[in-house]
Order: sequence, then structure tokens, then C-alpha cells
Amino acid sequence: MEDILTGYKVNEPTWFYLSLLLIIAVFFKFSRFWSIRNLDLALLLSLAPGLLLVKSNYAGSTLGYCWLFAVSGLLLMRLLFDWTLTRRPRMEQNLNPAGMAFLCAAALLFQTTKIITEPTDIGAVQTANHAVELLKRQEPSTLYSPADAGDTTGPASRLLATSVVPFTGGAAKAVAQSMAFLSHLAVLLGLIAVGRWHFSDTNLGLAMGTMYLLLPVTAFDVTRVNHLLPAALIVWAVAAHNRPTVAGGLLGLACGTLFFPVFLLPIWMAFYWGRGAMRFGMALVLTGAVLLGSLVLTSADSHSFTRQTIGSIDWSLLKFQADEGVGFWSLYNPAYRIPVFATFTVLLATLTIWPHKKNLETLLANSAAIIVATQFWYPHQGGIYVLWYLPLMLIVTFRPRLANLPGDTATVDSRLTIPHGGTHYRHEPVSGLPRTPMYR
Repeated sequence: MEDILTGYKVNEPTWFYLSLLLIIAVFFKFSRFWSIRNLDLALLLSLAPGLLLVKSNYAGSTLGYCWLFAVSGLLLMRLLFDWTLTRRPRMEQNLNPAGMAFLCAAALLFQTTKIITEPTDIGAVQTANHAVELLKRQEPSTLYSPADAGDTTGPASRLLATSVVPFTGGAAKAVAQSMAFLSHLAVLLGLIAVGRWHFSDTNLGLAMGTMYLLLPVTAFDVTRVNHLLPAALIVWAVAAHNRPTVAGGLLGLACGTLFFPVFLLPIWMAFYWGRGAMRFGMALVLTGAVLLGSLVLTSADSHSFTRQTIGSIDWSLLKFQADEGVGFWSLYNPAYRIPVFATFTVLLATLTIWPHKKNLETLLANSAAIIVATQFWYPHQGGIYVLWYLPLMLIVTFRPRLANLPGDTATVDSRLTIPHGGTHYRHEPVSGLPRTPMYR
């Protein structure tokens, strides 16, 4: 921002201190010190020191990776036991809605300025170049190399980037910056939509969006489009979870950007099982066909098509051997990743099956838990990709007890009602009985 305001400069440690004080002032519940809200705030803010240590130097990065693994482990435990937190009292923010809206707009302006003035992410520029080549129906001049490990994206990223190419004149840097801004804006609007449609509180959605923009971990990776896109798509899939076709299409696009949303599919399929699973699955298949079609348009022959398809998959994830990469697993024997990955597989199977009756509360917590758990076995700088799960974690942090939400209901049959926002509740014919969320 020093290019706009002469003499202005806020480095990453300074922004961490400033945002820490601001977040505590606005969101910390001083009247309920021992509350789950305060614990969640402490965990989310604890991620920033680890990222700062990773960015500092080699000696500090070793401690940083261990720090991030420790905090990620605490986050995972918090998410796995989310179902036990039955008391979720409504907690207002320490700022009225008008002040929250002003703070949200100011934070968005700050992040936009960082996007414009900071160096553009290399992976985002490469995705922008691929989008320009896709519009010209040209085969990508370069695919991701081993040096780009961790940023290898699928065809969905370039397909989505084509929507902004005509408005930027085809300049790769402008496309990358536009995609970064639109991704942050999509996350912000998605969080507000979740608050309005499913929590019956627009102010709660605004609070989630404001905190997303204020958190230092957002500012640290503000230009990393390839990691912002899947998070934005997942948030909107949550917002549209009561429409299986839309949710399936959005999750299909997310799977076409990076690898990790693939592990959400079993949980979401189990969530829809017996009610909308067919529409969800068909939307996934249709989205996959569209993505493959985009590769066909830029393939000269079958060999070129195979090359692009294989090149868009990060095959290094399947390697359990030493390499020259950086990150937590570069410090230890990579063979230790095998039992970690096996534990992750067991966890995924468990959360897919349990609990038998699934609702929005379990869908949110289990989805966020799986993405956090991915950080432990991911070979490339594991633990630093906080943007993957940050929006979902914020929704889990701010969500109220959904069974106690007020709202108008429209009866579908004698047992099922749909309140404002689409969450399903069991409706008993006897008056005075409590309503509980039910999807099966």
C-alpha cells in the first residue's frame, strides 16, 4: 500500500499484531471468558505465528512447521468433538451491525490493495496464461513441473479464469489479480449467504466474513488464487446444500481445481444418501464431463489430451519417498507418512459412516475436519494451507445450535417442514415439542 500512501508500510508481523488486537476487541467474549467461541478464536489466531516462522528463515521454518502441526492437531480435535457441544448460546459481537459493515468494507479494501501492490503469485499467473490459451483453443505451452508441487491445479481453475480474461485484455497479471479479488469476494458473500439462509441471521454472516478478511492468515496468502478458488466453491456448496444439483456442480468444480475436495465427496454423498444423492452424483458426473471437454478443445490429438489430463494431477501425492522439497516431511523420514495416511483413510471412512443421521451441523464439522486432517500427510509444506479450511472453520465457529433457530416453516408433509433457509426439521403434530434437524 506504500505505492498509494507515501511512507505507509505494514509488514506481516505488524499486521499480525494489529489484527490480533482488532479481532479480540470485536469478537472476543469478555463476559464469557471460558466459552467455545474464545477457544476457537485462540486456535485460529495461533496459526499466524507458525506461518510467520515458516516465512522467516530455515531455522525458524523448522519450528514453524512443528507449530502448525500442533495447532492443526488441536483444530482437528475441536472439530471431531463438535457434536458434543450441545450448548451453543447466541453471542453477539462487540460491534453493532453498521460498524461491522464498515469494518468489513475497510478490510476488503485493505486486502484488495495488497492484491494490487504485492507481487503476483506465480501459480496464479500460470493459471491465467492457461486460461488465455484455452480461449484461443491452444494447448498449454507449459504444464506444472515438479518445482510447482503444491500448486498443481486441474482444468477447473483455468476454466473459471476465462470468465475474467475478456475484461482484462488478456494480461496474465491482471487476470491473476482479478481472480484473487473475486475469490475473496466469493468467500465473503458465501459466508453472508450461509448466515442469512441457514443461520437466520445476516449479521452473523457479516461477522464471519469480517473475521475472514481480518485474520492475518488471509493477508499472508492473499494472492494465492489456486488455493482460494476451491475454498470459495466449497463455501457456496454449503450455502446451496439444500439443492443437491447445485452443490454437486460446485463441489465438482472444486475437485477440478485442487486435489483435496475429492475427500469431501464420500461425506457429502452420505449426507444426501436416500434424499438427493442421485442428483448430487449426476451433477458431479456432468461437471467432470465439462472439465474434460475443456481439455478436448485444446488437444491436438489423443496424446496431447492424455498429457494434459495426467499433467493436471499432482502425482507426487502418491510418493512415499525422500525428495528435495520443503516442509515438515522434508525434515523426517517420509516413510512415516504411510501410517499417517492410513489413519487419515480410517478417519475418512469413520466420518462417512458416523453419525448415521446426518444434518448440516455434522456436515460442516466433518468436512472441515477432513480438510484439516489432509495437512498432516500432504508432502508439500504440510500445515501451511490454512485457506483450504479457514472459511469452513469460521462457519463451524460462529454457527448457533440449529435446532433452536426461529423461523417460519412451510409444511411439506405431515412430518417434515422446511424453515427459512432450507434446513429441514422434524415437525411433530403435538404442539410444544422441540424441533430437531433431520435429513434422513
